[in-house]
Amino acid sequence: MNKSKHTEPLLSTQQAADLLGVSLRTVQLWVEKGALDAWKTPGGHRRVTQSSVERLLLKNQTQPVDNSVRILLAEDDELLKQLYSLQIESWGLPISLQSVTNGIAGLLKIGEWAPQILITDLQMPELDGFQMIRELKLSSRHENMKIIVVTALTDAEIAAGGGLPDTVQLMRKPLLFSDLKDRLEKLLQELR
Repeated sequence: MNKSKHTEPLLSTQQAADLLGVSLRTVQLWVEKGALDAWKTPGGHRRVTQSSVERLLLKNQTQPVDNSVRILLAEDDELLKQLYSLQIESWGLPISLQSVTNGIAGLLKIGEWAPQILITDLQMPELDGFQMIRELKLSSRHENMKIIVVTALTDAEIAAGGGLPDTVQLMRKPLLFSDLKDRLEKLLQELR
């Protein structure tokens, strides 16, 4: 966006993050992906248009009201992602499921859609599950989101990746879908 072509109010990325209830890094990712309109000052600082922040806030506030729990699946293996989706949707649970293939897309979708449950792999391209979870934990807006990590990594590999917060539920690959169903049913009861 060209500074000379607009007259609307501008916000710093920190101001935008505060208004949106997300981390500074999430706002930067949204700007890079075009979810927020912004430009850089000659000094290299981003300025975000207030209207694009308001548009994103309005989008989050106008989510359809229903009884389904929003679940986001972050998995880079396309076949595995399809298998998860088919299994989860076949259970007839009161959920709405969407999926992404990496942590950047995950943060964008979380900002737009505000899921209540995140099921994520740890090893993904662009931004892995470790980094995505760290970004989410920087914002109080997502403190109530339930996170399930499904991974083939060992405890030592998870520790080498920075570990996981105590609130994250860990499940191992190969995953028994019956175990995931039990876990989701318990989380659905907690969220109701």
